[in-house]
Amino acid sequence: MKTGKKRFLLSSLGGLACGVANGLLGAGGGMVAVPMLQKSGLSEVKSHATSVAVILPLCLLSAVFYLLRGDVTLGDALPYLPWMVGGSLIGSWLLPKCKGIWLRRGFGLLLLWAAVRMLF
Repeated sequence: MKTGKKRFLLSSLGGLACGVANGLLGAGGGMVAVPMLQKSGLSEVKSHATSVAVILPLCLLSAVFYLLRGDVTLGDALPYLPWMVGGSLIGSWLLPKCKGIWLRRGFGLLLLWAAVRMLF
């Protein structure tokens, strides 16, 4: 298979997997997006940043569906939003300052923690 077609197929399948994971798990699409983006040749920092940019519209779309179905209300989410915005600001400020090895380790620990929580 030609490189362009292979890359298109991998990005299409990876994008589909990100969307499904995000819809099922909240923002879980990043767990698929970051490794996929790294495999496509992006650096660790750029992969994490691109993942956030890709996941944002997916999260908004999922949130709209959840709101329309009545699974959540804005009142349910409101107490968490200021803290999450603050955390996002801190994280986006820290990301370019982090070495790739620490991003990989931190991401790996986050995945392990999520896996343990899901299993028990």
